[in-house]
Amino acid sequence: MTWTLTEANPKNYPRKFLVLLDAVRQYNDNIDNDIPLLWKAFQFAQNAHMGQFRRSGEPYFEHVYNTALILTDLSMDTITLCAALLHDVVEDTAISEEIIAEEFSPTIAFLVKGVTKIGGIKFNSEQEQQAENFRKMLLGVAEDIRVLIIKFADRLHNMRTLGSLPLVKQRRIAIETRDVYAPLAHRLGMYRLKMEMEDLALKYLEPRIFNFLEKKISAKREELEAYINNFTGLIDKKLRENGIEAVIFGRLKHFYSIYNKMKKQNKPFEEIYDVLAIRVIVNTVAECYGSLGYIHQLFKPIPERFRDFIANAKSNGYQSVHSTVIGPGGKLIEIQIRTHEMHKKAEVGIAAHWKYKESKDNDDSLDKHIQWLRDLVDMLKSDSANESDFMETLKIDLFKDEIFVFTPKGDLISLPKGSTALDFAFAVHTEIGLRCIGAKVNAKIVPLNTELSSGDQIEIITSANHSPSYNWLKYVRTNKARSRIRKWL
Repeated sequence: MTWTLTEANPKNYPRKFLVLLDAVRQYNDNIDNDIPLLWKAFQFAQNAHMGQFRRSGEPYFEHVYNTALILTDLSMDTITLCAALLHDVVEDTAISEEIIAEEFSPTIAFLVKGVTKIGGIKFNSEQEQQAENFRKMLLGVAEDIRVLIIKFADRLHNMRTLGSLPLVKQRRIAIETRDVYAPLAHRLGMYRLKMEMEDLALKYLEPRIFNFLEKKISAKREELEAYINNFTGLIDKKLRENGIEAVIFGRLKHFYSIYNKMKKQNKPFEEIYDVLAIRVIVNTVAECYGSLGYIHQLFKPIPERFRDFIANAKSNGYQSVHSTVIGPGGKLIEIQIRTHEMHKKAEVGIAAHWKYKESKDNDDSLDKHIQWLRDLVDMLKSDSANESDFMETLKIDLFKDEIFVFTPKGDLISLPKGSTALDFAFAVHTEIGLRCIGAKVNAKIVPLNTELSSGDQIEIITSANHSPSYNWLKYVRTNKARSRIRKWL
């Protein structure tokens, strides 16, 4: 290092640093204690990347700075912001991981190293190489999920600035974003990032479709905004009359979602009616259900489109009540009702409730909502796991629809759609799965490979003298069950 870092002093702060500080102050009242560390990382990264430029011609520092800014939208801690500012220093400059650890902390150095490792992984279509790359990625982030959260922000900014790259690179990065990073973001409940990544991927993979949708929506924007304002106004009035104060806003579903509806329904844009989504945010769970009732008094609901993710939370922690109603003019409108706390989690997912620890060695730091990741890592460490099994398991875990089933005591368990009674046994407890000899679904004895449906109540019959057979591998779909069976065999 040949540069000198200045002490934290407001007189020295450039506008960019002040913008970053203002963004952090929106959610961290104690940022003043962390300013010296953040200012040091800001200067360090700026100096380390001095003279480096991106293909677009802008200074390279702009990328790491914007990566950190994206993370402020997720309310991330100072350690993560520092690692974001420094995330390309080891890869693109002469600065080593050891220097980062010495100048900052081992935790920041660990995060930087993790992001650097993920950055070196390139995904392709060959299953064996694809599986190996996923292995490297998931093993790399399992110790501290913040590595992946930083990588999401890094990838999102790269997608926002993808236009300056050659077309071949644009396509490779967009496919990787759509097929790898967006599903992972979804699995971690980070819907805001997921939707923007999907839309940007569509922009570069299907530019004609993207431009078509942009023009169609732009031409109808005033009409749609007027419709949303009228619709939300009616709901607001009804709720206020009944003593419920709510924040209500509407939006068009994102382009990628509309595009998928067009493909799935084989219809043109003009015939896709459920393109509007309304969010109703209230103070309590009781007001969620109260609001639902009042809204159904105003607009006829479609029963089969009702989902209660408050009583039956998704495995990534997402909670809301969903109802699709027939609005004015016969338009189908999806309404999501949630509390303010649920809304925060729905927007930023695991970033809203991650319990950060200074030590990366603390296994308890992995939140229950990423238990699936811990189970998958166990499978990765199993020598008997082959590429096709691993990719099939990963596909189920990332792209799954969920079902919600119950134990005899009424405890709720979430499983991938298509899961069997044997998957359920392992979900309850590994020992129950290993000693399972039979199952009852809704009080009827069924084979272990019986596929479950939402609402089923399952009782597992066990025997201390029983153990798994190789056939069981054909009966299960979850990585946890498959991994535990393999370990036993």
